[in-house]
Amino acid sequence: MARLAQTAGLTDVQQEILSTVRDFVDKEILPVATELEHRDEYPQAIVDGLKELGLFGLMIPEEYGGLGESLLTYALCVEEIARGWMSVSGIINTHFIVAYMLKQHGTQAQKDEYLPRMAAGDVRGAFSMSEPGLGSDVSAIASKAVKDGEEYVLDGQKMWLTNGGTSSLVAVLVRSDEGHPEGTAPHKSMTTFLIEKEPGFGEVRPGLTIPGKIEKMGYKGVDTTELIMDGLRLPADRVLGGVTGRGFYQMMDGVEVGRVNVAARGCGVAQRAFELGVQYAQQRHTFGKPIAQHQAIQFKLAEMATKVEAAHAMMVNAARKKDSGERNDLEAGMAKYLASEYCKEVVEDAFRIHGGYGFSKEYEIERLYREAPMLLIGEGTAEIQKMIIGRRLLEEYRFQG
Repeated sequence: MARLAQTAGLTDVQQEILSTVRDFVDKEILPVATELEHRDEYPQAIVDGLKELGLFGLMIPEEYGGLGESLLTYALCVEEIARGWMSVSGIINTHFIVAYMLKQHGTQAQKDEYLPRMAAGDVRGAFSMSEPGLGSDVSAIASKAVKDGEEYVLDGQKMWLTNGGTSSLVAVLVRSDEGHPEGTAPHKSMTTFLIEKEPGFGEVRPGLTIPGKIEKMGYKGVDTTELIMDGLRLPADRVLGGVTGRGFYQMMDGVEVGRVNVAARGCGVAQRAFELGVQYAQQRHTFGKPIAQHQAIQFKLAEMATKVEAAHAMMVNAARKKDSGERNDLEAGMAKYLASEYCKEVVEDAFRIHGGYGFSKEYEIERLYREAPMLLIGEGTAEIQKMIIGRRLLEEYRFQG
């Protein structure tokens, strides 16, 4: 990909990091990704390699042992990793959302306790908002925390935890009515709790159960789970930021980072699909010439490349907006929406270029074809993104009648 998805204005350090990650993807991920994915096997060797590279501390400040890099650097690394295997980018995504939430909203004691271990990769993060009957309506959260002396007792069932089994620290959003009288807006009576647990499945600490992996169409290798709290007791210092009622805002701030991540994943998968499509089109012959010489295929390749370039540009813009300290929910929503939709379309076009062979598990495009749909729903569906975009546009372009 010498021409597409280039990013102007990167520092020498950023370029060196990206070059290192790209080499790692080409040597350590691409050769084994499809085999591991078909076996739904957790990529432990790859994760260990990412740990050695220091990627689990990429955005964590240097004072806590991290690299102190920007969201843009992180997003570009995710793009490269997703180009190799999207599931691996999912392993680091939730880790970084939790680390970001701790950095932005945690107490000093919480930062001191967790961020150095997260930077080293010794503590792996996961976060949880969704529930079985929740969907996109976060205000309908039913899981709750009740104050009992100096502790909180948590009960409820959470759903769709990426890294639910392999993580050792989970940020969980629950309802907490303490200090919030009846009639308080739902989003003002939610609290984020930090739950430490043992990696694995079953009862991973008293009152907390991770039942097992959810079987999925794609996005395999990484573990996606439920989380069941039944009388889970946590001390008051496990409240993120030390004050109840701020969980919704903390989670939404983290989700903005997550949406940039999903946009970056879409860019990476689309890039790989284009690579596979343009390569196959030059190898496959019909009617006496490579199919790449047929105008219909050239048009398809042109559309694919344009979508890859456009999605990348929007993703970079959203990351830079967040790095500047400005509100980026509009840009993140646009980037996530466009990149996931374009990813699906580019993957399908590459699938069509492969013809019947695209349906074979021997070809990598079959894996990408099952992975792309997850991006349409992860960190908020396309419909949710359009709601966010529409509301923000009306704020910016309010009619003065």
